[in-house]
Formats: sequence, structure tokens, C-alpha cells
Amino acid sequence: MNFQAKLNRMIAEKTPTPPEQYAAAPQVRIVDSTDIFRGQTEIMIKHEGVIYRMKITRQGKLILNK
Repeated sequence: MNFQAKLNRMIAEKTPTPPEQYAAAPQVRIVDSTDIFRGQTEIMIKHEGVIYRMKITRQGKLILNK
């Protein structure tokens, strides 16, 4: 039996290994911006004692300033 025939036989006989099981990633909470802004275009967020301002621009983008 030549090398290529042996190689083909080895490939054919090899049993596939099952994929590794990964731990499920923790769910990230999604909050809709309409729930946060409630009709306003600007809100203040207090984080670790510091006040931040989040604003919706005219183009509909969000800006967060310290």
C-alpha cells in the first residue's frame, strides 16, 4: 500500500471529535433608550458619586459627557 492510500485510509477511519462545550456567556441586559429618556433629549446619570450627562443629538446619536 502506497503512502497516499495509507493517508486516505487514516483520514477515513478517524472519528470526528465533538466540539468543545463552552460555558454560556452571561446575559447582558439591553435597555431601550426610550425607557431611559422618556421623551426627553437629555438625562443626568450619577455613577460612583459623579454626575454624567447623556444627550440625544439631532442626528439621533448618543453623547455621554462627564
